[in-house]
Amino acid sequence: MFTTFTRNLAVDIEANLRKICSTETMRRIKVENIDAWVASFLKSEGITAKIVYDEQVAELWEKAYTCQPEAPSLSLEFYKDEWREVIQANKINSLKQYLKITRTGRGTRLNRAERAAIWQVFEEYRSLLQQKGWKESEDAMSDVCSLLKNKPGETLPFKAVIVDEAQDMSQATFSLIREIVPPKDTGNDIFIVGDPHQRIYGRKLVLSRCGIDIRGRSHKLRINYRTTDETRKWATNVLEGVTVDDLDGNQDDLKGYRSLLHGDEPIIRGFSSFSEEIAFIKTYLQKLEEEGNPLSNSCIVVRTNKLVNQYISVLNELGIKTQQIKRSQPDNLSQPGVRVATMHRVKGLQFEYVVLAGINDNYLPLQSALKNASDKAAYNAIVNAERSLIHVSATRAKRCVTVSYYGEPSSLIPDVKV
Repeated sequence: MFTTFTRNLAVDIEANLRKICSTETMRRIKVENIDAWVASFLKSEGITAKIVYDEQVAELWEKAYTCQPEAPSLSLEFYKDEWREVIQANKINSLKQYLKITRTGRGTRLNRAERAAIWQVFEEYRSLLQQKGWKESEDAMSDVCSLLKNKPGETLPFKAVIVDEAQDMSQATFSLIREIVPPKDTGNDIFIVGDPHQRIYGRKLVLSRCGIDIRGRSHKLRINYRTTDETRKWATNVLEGVTVDDLDGNQDDLKGYRSLLHGDEPIIRGFSSFSEEIAFIKTYLQKLEEEGNPLSNSCIVVRTNKLVNQYISVLNELGIKTQQIKRSQPDNLSQPGVRVATMHRVKGLQFEYVVLAGINDNYLPLQSALKNASDKAAYNAIVNAERSLIHVSATRAKRCVTVSYYGEPSSLIPDVKV
């Protein structure tokens, strides 16, 4: 089983595997993002629950929030964070368990009486999910774990699991992976690749708590074979001051990390208006074409889906052909046009040239996310995740990265030159 966090990356991985593996070998490899596999497994067990995500459960949270006590007065975002980081992460099903759990890393302290008072919100939310026949991804994974543990005589058809982009997966995911391939004397059953500096979904992970012991068995990759050293240094500067874990409870760093390739320094350009920025991008892309670089080798990367639509619309009007990178299909390089995608969507992909566009102060960090931060700890986590998004996006470039903005630049980007 070859799995990863996002659907479009799983599709891209399978397309690339088909280029290097025979048809016979591909018959022995299952490539699927982990949530899709969980949904399929539950269905095979006769469980028809629908796996849902943040935008789908927003209304349920609003209803549950009406049960909040007068004191302590906490925001809806606090309840969502507490649910994800404390209750789900520790598989808490009762008030008794909640009163005992250590809430390490949470920015708002709660005594026993306050925990007891707010528990009714979580009970109501869980009840609403059950009424709908819905399950959040974390809960669905826990259910699959329980099903596998209760079938000791049966095994899944996998000898090994390969995991890509491990840093974006939760402890529930890796507890499940451990159940998919229970430990054997032969070993060599789980291979994990991850870079915590590229974590963009804010999920802290301690593999040892999932029954996966990597002590003395892990290896740190310090050589970058894709990105030039000039781009690497700029992207690393974006993460300056950010504390990063090593996926097993300790701190990590980028000491000794280097690139074998050299090229142009990142291009940083600021403009007074969106139209000026677009004119620059148009000229830049045309110059690349004149130099023999097809547009399909370049990608314009922006923060939100709304911006994707905006840049595609304007570029098409200017005669620049575009191709949007979508969630459920691989990028077909035979289709002409500059690629356009969100920062989340380019995870795991690579291009000759990357343009990080619209890197303005109102988009990065995303103001709507900051506004809803439940406390200082949550605020800092959001800012760090936004820094990682820029880092990830910049390091998609093999030859050169260009950063453009209009108005005030994002405070997260270094070396701003107008």
